[in-house]
Amino acid sequence: MSGRGRRRASAGAGRPRRGRVLIWSAGVCSVLVLGVAGVGAWVYQDLNDNISGADVDSKLGGDRPENLSPGSKNILVVGSDSRAGANAKYGGKKFATMQSDTLMVLHIPANHEWATVVSLPRDSWVEIPSCETGDGTTSDPHHFKINEAFALGGATGEIADAAACTIKTVEANTGLRMDHFMSIDFQGFKGMVNALGGIEVCPEEAIHDDKADLDLEAGCQTVKDEDALGYVRARYSVGDGSDTGRIGRQQEFMEALAQKAQSKLTSPDDLYGFLRSATKSLTTDEDLAGIRPLYGLASELKGVPRDRLTFLTVPNYPREADVPTDRANIVWRYPQAADLFTSLAKDKEVDKKRLEAGAANPLYASSVRVQVLNGTGVSGRAAVVAEELRKAGFTVVGTGNADQTSRTTVTHPQGLEKEAAVLTSRVPGTRAGQDTGAAPGTVTLVVGTDLDPDDIR
Repeated sequence: MSGRGRRRASAGAGRPRRGRVLIWSAGVCSVLVLGVAGVGAWVYQDLNDNISGADVDSKLGGDRPENLSPGSKNILVVGSDSRAGANAKYGGKKFATMQSDTLMVLHIPANHEWATVVSLPRDSWVEIPSCETGDGTTSDPHHFKINEAFALGGATGEIADAAACTIKTVEANTGLRMDHFMSIDFQGFKGMVNALGGIEVCPEEAIHDDKADLDLEAGCQTVKDEDALGYVRARYSVGDGSDTGRIGRQQEFMEALAQKAQSKLTSPDDLYGFLRSATKSLTTDEDLAGIRPLYGLASELKGVPRDRLTFLTVPNYPREADVPTDRANIVWRYPQAADLFTSLAKDKEVDKKRLEAGAANPLYASSVRVQVLNGTGVSGRAAVVAEELRKAGFTVVGTGNADQTSRTTVTHPQGLEKEAAVLTSRVPGTRAGQDTGAAPGTVTLVVGTDLDPDDIR
């Protein structure tokens, strides 16, 4: 069967595709642009009332990243597999709370001439800040998989709390301020696929995945209902079993869904069924909750040229390289991850090829030897910072004292420029400088009064 003239989702290598990616929010919004203007007033109101608005802003507090590029937008997009209601059968007793299955940041620049979508793998090992859990208690800061934030905040089933904890976590680890939040759950996804009559996929090998409740033979076939959901959720039985491989497959599937929606939804009944499924399971922040603001967002997206819509995954490597006992998680690759987020914060278009080339040969945190000196005058501060660095995977070779200083600095001997760059990218606000008298093979961190150990990534 020929694939010309239509997109088919493949379960092969899960290769990301540049410039033709329409993620969940963009796909829904594109169809809104095409269809909402032509529906009746009662249908418009019905769809508008379907969209749930969550009071997220009041739960975030004031300690947030500054918006360095007014006019640009960062939208946090969550594919939610809440275990409530019709979703209760997924995951059994192990997952009693809300879960985030997909996590992306969509950056729309002030000039609307390009856009970048960054996937944050759910196995990313990050700092989870203190969060309200919805039952009157507050969690302690700790390290864990990034998708725990949604479950932690949503322990009582309130999506506003789940969204707030997720936003706080993403902001703390990226330095990007999130302007909006969108979440769509399992049931809405299935309804969208079914309204289109299913989506064609072409797995190169048979997929039998008990966790995703999926049994597919190899070859091209149309999937809907539970099979469609299982296809985008399957992980361990497909390819290399990684979350990044699943991200590529989800990307291709959503691209195929968006393209089929634009070509097939020509009748009012089909269009209404699709939009009703999409909006009924859509939750946003209060400012984005409604057809009108979503239409405005879609208008911004539809003007982006295809070759300047870029999808990428935050550079990463297995955490096992830093912590041999951890075979389940990944860590973000620095300084490339920091460079990516800095570019978006400053509203600069990311060169994907350059980013990937720079991340081709990772420098593991465990290979960076660090000496920590206390310049704060506060007893024990070097030991506290050293412990945070060890948690981040660095090899701390010693601690000591230095002259008191207000500014945290990093110095290195000649030849350790890359190692110093990895360290500075994990300790916000620091810059590296060469020290001809430094001990060979070791990077030195002098802790100043400006450093909060909890800010170490």
